[in-house]
Amino acid sequence: MDLSELERDNTGRCRLSSPVPPVCLKEPCVLGVDEAGRGPVLGPMVYAICYCPLSRLEDLEALKVADSKTLSESERDRLFAKMEEDGDFVGWALDVLSPNLISTSMLGRVKYNLNALSHDTATGLVQFALDQGVNVAQVFVDTVGLPETYQERLKQRFPGIEVTVKAKADALYPVVSAASICAKVARDQAVKNWKFVEKLQDLDTDYGSGYPNDPKTKAWLRKHVDPVFGFPQFVRFSWRTAQSILETEAEDVKWEDSETGDQEGPGKIKSYFSESPQTCVRLPHRYFQERGLESATVL
Repeated sequence: MDLSELERDNTGRCRLSSPVPPVCLKEPCVLGVDEAGRGPVLGPMVYAICYCPLSRLEDLEALKVADSKTLSESERDRLFAKMEEDGDFVGWALDVLSPNLISTSMLGRVKYNLNALSHDTATGLVQFALDQGVNVAQVFVDTVGLPETYQERLKQRFPGIEVTVKAKADALYPVVSAASICAKVARDQAVKNWKFVEKLQDLDTDYGSGYPNDPKTKAWLRKHVDPVFGFPQFVRFSWRTAQSILETEAEDVKWEDSETGDQEGPGKIKSYFSESPQTCVRLPHRYFQERGLESATVL
């Protein structure tokens, strides 16, 4: 899998896809959706779709695809290579969401939680397939949150397409298993070849599993936290594990309120129409007040 585009810029979102098999433009197709890397505190989350004609679904099943979590890395790589060889009837696409994108979304002033981000990414990939001309007739999705709610949302978004959302869909439907393999192969490769934009001394690439409860992962986080600048962008700093380490290992930041002193607030509205001069000190914009920012008088 060529992830050179991600390696050039791993700070946001990256979409990759295979060529669309011509048969998928003509015949009704089944499409599966799954993800890899939703829970780890390290590395990106990858959403993937895989699709093929309904008439070739048995050929996809014959590849012996299975839930990627039950396969070894070498087995996943072998199966993905086989799907690539069968590109005359199997297509795929994926979105790689960087740790930086995930955390800034979750901690923004307008909260964008992981479930909403997951739903929107999956929806975007299905729409991408449709925009590419894939004749999508059925969609199977491994659920995030309540399957009934998620399924109804997708049905409203894609009327005319048969949608099924299930827990453990990657173990129930081969086309979802195939999508899970695509997602996991991409995430493994992204983590293995991650380009750190920070200049880290004595960089240790033995991250452990990347999951928050892994002692090796926690040790890596403690080793590579900067007391002032925090974690490298490889880390999802919105995860509670990362925040706890910041609280104990990094320096405290004290945000002081702007000095208002004896400043008077704005007068009544009719004072602006008065002929008599009135001194009125304008307070800083709320953006600066909330962040404790004030004009610099000495550099």
